[in-house]
Amino acid sequence: MLPMRNHVIAGGSSGIGKALTEQLLAAGDRVHVLARSSRALEPHRNLHFVEVDFSVPSPSIQGLPDEIHGLAYCPGSIQLAPFHRMKEDAFLSDYRINVLGAVHLIQAALPALKKAGQSSVLLFSTVAVQTGMPFHASIASAKGAVEGLTRALAAEFAASGIRVNAIAPSLTQTPLAERLLNTPEKVEASNKRHPIGRVGQPDEVAALAALLLSERGSWMTGQILHIDGGMSHLRLFA
Repeated sequence: MLPMRNHVIAGGSSGIGKALTEQLLAAGDRVHVLARSSRALEPHRNLHFVEVDFSVPSPSIQGLPDEIHGLAYCPGSIQLAPFHRMKEDAFLSDYRINVLGAVHLIQAALPALKKAGQSSVLLFSTVAVQTGMPFHASIASAKGAVEGLTRALAAEFAASGIRVNAIAPSLTQTPLAERLLNTPEKVEASNKRHPIGRVGQPDEVAALAALLLSERGSWMTGQILHIDGGMSHLRLFA
């Protein structure tokens, strides 16, 4: 029987983070969820909740385990607007929650990640970084920084046994994307934009995340993996 692994999932009470939490618990691992609320989580003997708000400057991060085998930073934002209408505050807000929140958590967790011997850090980008999309200036800028952070930390931490990767999904059916998918017409239009014919589901992205956090992903670091229904690389012609 394999020893129990400790995972820290920021934003693990909603969307992809919640699906990842559930998959890791089902695999027999211990999960520490850092989020603003635990209401959506079912009680579990291996689930530990710590209230943290990553949208504020210098969030207070406490209650981390002594050893961390896997860390995933899932909080994000979707602010779509014409560029000429976007204020500086929108760019700063997206950068704070998507980049600086991850920075604060990784810095706090670094001793425990090193103590584990072999560990994995997972961040989240978006298909909109590599595929230019209108109205995505703020979030694409912030997630572009996430991709740069991923590669820089992968290089810096390689000798310490810490792998760092990122997943860049397309639109996924989560509470964060609710206003983009809240009518049948919006869902149909979003489905048609993806070569595979539909938007993603949290469990699908979480399955890849669980692999990257596990020992099965132990030879992968510094990568940005696209799970996006083919949007980033495929063009279909009628």
